[in-house]
Amino acid sequence: MRETALKSVQAMAAQYGDGMLSHFIDGKPRDGAGTAFDVYDPSTGNVISQARDATADEVDDAVAAAHRAFPEWSATPPETRRKILNKVADLIVARADEIAAVECLDSGQAWRFMSKAALRGAENFRFFADRAPSAADGLALPSAEHLNYTSRKAIGPVAVITPWNTPFMLSTWKIAPALAAGCTVVHKPAEWSPYSARLLVEIAHEAGLPDGVFNAVNGLGETTGKRLTEHPDIKAIAFVGESSTGSAIMRQGATTLKRVHFELGGKNPVVVFDDADIERAVDAAVFMIYSLNGQRCTSSSRLLVQRSIYDSFTAKVAERAKNLKVGDPFDKATEVGPLIHPRHLAKVSSYMEIATSQGATIAAGGAPVEGDGFYFQPTLFTGAEQTMRVAQEEIFGPVLTAIPFDDEADAIAKANDVEYGLAGYLWTSDVGRALRVSEAMDVGMVWVNSENVRHLPTPFGGTKSSGIGRDGGDWSFDFYMETKNVALAKGTHKIQRLGA
Repeated sequence: MRETALKSVQAMAAQYGDGMLSHFIDGKPRDGAGTAFDVYDPSTGNVISQARDATADEVDDAVAAAHRAFPEWSATPPETRRKILNKVADLIVARADEIAAVECLDSGQAWRFMSKAALRGAENFRFFADRAPSAADGLALPSAEHLNYTSRKAIGPVAVITPWNTPFMLSTWKIAPALAAGCTVVHKPAEWSPYSARLLVEIAHEAGLPDGVFNAVNGLGETTGKRLTEHPDIKAIAFVGESSTGSAIMRQGATTLKRVHFELGGKNPVVVFDDADIERAVDAAVFMIYSLNGQRCTSSSRLLVQRSIYDSFTAKVAERAKNLKVGDPFDKATEVGPLIHPRHLAKVSSYMEIATSQGATIAAGGAPVEGDGFYFQPTLFTGAEQTMRVAQEEIFGPVLTAIPFDDEADAIAKANDVEYGLAGYLWTSDVGRALRVSEAMDVGMVWVNSENVRHLPTPFGGTKSSGIGRDGGDWSFDFYMETKNVALAKGTHKIQRLGA
């Protein structure tokens, strides 16, 4: 699989003579002229290749291509858009192994998870493709004197900026509904993992997407990203990433009153009451923090356990953490791969001293793995308190902080006592308690007696510093489309006569 990934990356880099990953503008690859930056293989620490930070002219050209293509694409019959997007899904399935291999290479994610991620991307395209014919539909809202009816139309060219943790799948999650709605797209993938995301734009054009409808530019957030978010011809910004970056993007887009959709950070609690199915709760807690190398926005990075079972429960989690297989992401037995980048490894490592200096105990892990690559041991902090930095700040690695609670009110208070509000997980056999606690959690999503299992028609998003807006189902179209109301008078209402 590694050989497959290297061949794919080399093919992308060979599209132009300088051997760097090109942009994709107006239907074709385009060599960049900006500053080069390295892209690492996180499993070895070696440089895979290089890409270039898009220049202002290159960003302008990508936006201009999307702007030119918008009138025709938005007017394309929805049934035609549906067929093209379903063809994209077909091609994703046909190249699923290649996509997964590239994802393992440039993001360090384990094959056991990435082998399914490409297929999830195909499901995203099929889901929104099949909704394209009804995307513009509205409501009939009659009153006594008028018939009000609503309709929707695509907002215009949009910027999609995606993260480095599962770049291909998350790109499809944002781009598929934009295209189905009739928008055109300029995509900036994360600079630390641009290759699998780049495959998507090539696949889309192979499927018959017209030139200029979907463009991709490489680059850094503070340069290429900023140029996109400030561009007057970009009408909306869909961003997945850190909360601080989302705040910066909101400021950058404010001058041109851009619509924004943010899926940002999380410090998500998994709350385990003493009447829970303990073995299933352990399975879910371990999976939701250590899978995807802990680099997922919905990870259950805070483990809140009722005090009566705290010691026994955390002992089980510690044992499981110590037994996790850390290694080469291409090894099918690997459960935890490397972190994405040396800078991120340093960040995660720094929290070990922070935790112990504030009184937490390292019950498992707690250090980088010796050898090549950016590996970090699956880690569990016990004896933690809600006020500690490791209980408040998003670490975004295979690091779990376990905190005891006394009763239902204490669990709710601790679950909500962070600046984030993306997801919550709740384990109890008491249906009434499940309803009460779910309602009281200040988050956008709650899973009861379950890990994160996505159902595409449902809304996905968070509260507080975890984001603005919702993805999924019709909520995605609400973002990518403008709603219009038409009031048609029945001719029977009285109109005031002024100056008669």
